[in-house]
Amino acid sequence: MNEELQLSEKSLVNPPLRNWQGRKEWFFNREHTDTYELWYEGRYKRAEVWQKKIMGRFVTSDPRIKTLLEFGCGTGRFTRWWKEIGIEAAGGDISPFMLGQAVHLFGGNLVWADSHFMPFKNHTFDCLAFITTFEYYRDPVQVIREAARVAKYGIAFGMMNRNSPKVVRRRVQEAFGKNPFYVTATFYTPTLLTKKIHEALEGRSYSIEWQATGLPEWFPVQEWHVPYGDFFGLFVKFNDV
Repeated sequence: MNEELQLSEKSLVNPPLRNWQGRKEWFFNREHTDTYELWYEGRYKRAEVWQKKIMGRFVTSDPRIKTLLEFGCGTGRFTRWWKEIGIEAAGGDISPFMLGQAVHLFGGNLVWADSHFMPFKNHTFDCLAFITTFEYYRDPVQVIREAARVAKYGIAFGMMNRNSPKVVRRRVQEAFGKNPFYVTATFYTPTLLTKKIHEALEGRSYSIEWQATGLPEWFPVQEWHVPYGDFFGLFVKFNDV
């Protein structure tokens, strides 16, 4: 009996946690999650600055937005920043390894949950945000519908752009087993994401605006309303509330 109990406890404490949605994901591997913050402190630091400019402008342009839930918050990199620009933020993620770091880095509320089934009542938050996480959802329409249920005034998307030379480079790296971070990712353009939004929000009144960035440092502009660049931000503003 004791031996059976020990085996049961061992299976609960040390599960081979690698899968979500029936597939292996990099954010269930501590080899990758433990170094996540270092990406932004290194070569991605400049990109983060421009991403935040766009996302911050979208969210703060709607004076109704005072509270925000960021799903797929990871270590809380952007979640911490929302507070810096005056938005009361909370975070949610499916990866216990990511949240394990967020607990120490972020002083707000966090929830361990699946974005397809958000454990919140209708209109709990003013806005819901996805920052480079929406690309990993198997059922994006379901996730948008959940976001529209939980958020009262809008949804902010920060996306890795499909119209980028980096997408080709990533796929070549994957073919040689060198880049595990985007194997299960679906890259969108503003047009492709807008189609998913229209499908999910049929019957609702809303407006959409977007802006692209992630352009080379030597380029004469660093953000523009052209669907090319490594990143684009898109904001859905609900008009029927």
